[in-house]
Amino acid sequence: MTAAEANGHKADGHGTGDHEDTVPDAAPASSRRRIWWPAALAAALALALGVPALVAGGTSASGTSSLSVPADDSPEAGFARDMATHHQQAVDLSFIVRDRTTDEPTRTLAFDIINTQANQRGMMMGWLDQWGLTQHSPAKPMAWMAMGGHGHGADYQAHDGSLMPGMATNTQLAKLRSLNGREAEVFYLQLMLEHHKGGVEMAQGYVDMAHNESEKRLAQSMVIGQTSEIGLITDMLKDRGAAPGVPAS
Repeated sequence: MTAAEANGHKADGHGTGDHEDTVPDAAPASSRRRIWWPAALAAALALALGVPALVAGGTSASGTSSLSVPADDSPEAGFARDMATHHQQAVDLSFIVRDRTTDEPTRTLAFDIINTQANQRGMMMGWLDQWGLTQHSPAKPMAWMAMGGHGHGADYQAHDGSLMPGMATNTQLAKLRSLNGREAEVFYLQLMLEHHKGGVEMAQGYVDMAHNESEKRLAQSMVIGQTSEIGLITDMLKDRGAAPGVPAS
């Protein structure tokens, strides 16, 4: 689940997307009135989690650490870095399709994903900073998942810019940029469906081994929100006479 940003893996690692740290244009009033509840719920949960998460990484009045700081190779650090990368690609995909279609439901979904996942990414980068850890790591993406027995993610072979399960390849990104109208909508929805599936798997993997309650709650909100959007995206593909699954390039 559920483009790519830098958490320490560049072109052949975790690369930044075209729209990192940008704020999307305001959606039309009619679009804002039709924001779907899954993304809105995820955003609300993320905002609610922000303050306690930052406090958890802070210090007490005596100057001592209020909670133990995760190790650099911990699931906490690994999840924050890798999910931030995964989220950035979702943001990039959504910016691309927003500019290539006038379809209101597709643009509203894209707008929701941009805002929700950019916000969540900022939280994860903030935690790394609070913990005194770098946003970059030489470790293989999702290596931390092997600690909890989630071999599929840990064993994923990165290729053509697809660093983790569900992530689009550079070839697929280029194809999306070449499309317009309904073709762009369908391809975006197919890519995002696989992206969300990969994101849900990673988030659930962290939930199963989490030691940081704030980060665990954020991961749980991702599972809930993206699972709901998987159903929404599946229905949107059906409405357009298209099937799930990304066509071979």
